Amino acid sequence: MTQHNPYATPQANVVAAESLVNDEQIAALPISDKWKQRFSAIHHAGGVKIPKFKELPKAERRKAFSFNFLAFFFGPIYYACKGMWKKGLALFVACAAVVITLGIGLDYLGYGTIANALGYGVSAVFATRANIDYYKKMLLNDNGWW
Repeated sequence: MTQHNPYATPQANVVAAESLVNDEQIAALPISDKWKQRFSAIHHAGGVKIPKFKELPKAERRKAFSFNFLAFFFGPIYYACKGMWKKGLALFVACAAVVITLGIGLDYLGYGTIANALGYGVSAVFATRANIDYYKKMLLNDNGWW
């Protein structure tokens, strides 16, 4: 029989949250089939960091890391509608700070037309991050600021 020491340092069970995700959990989510396919592709690619991306077939690669057009056009509003308002707000503030700084610098150097196009880069950030951020929210319960 093992004795319990109430004064001992607590031992945490350290397991990566991504290792607990499985296909049955994805199938049970209350989302559309298109999102389930995307989540399954991200899961098979190794999770949020997508380390096994090159090992996936081409069709599944497109699903795992696809460009989200709604997030491109609506950005923070799309994130808020999906329930990720914190992440959308944080991305918007970070991107706005970078765009304003770069815009002022480029305008000062005489590249005003490039400075005007920086907004498309912000939209691209939202479009490329939206699927992975929604995966993190729905499967990993990560809806934080970063």
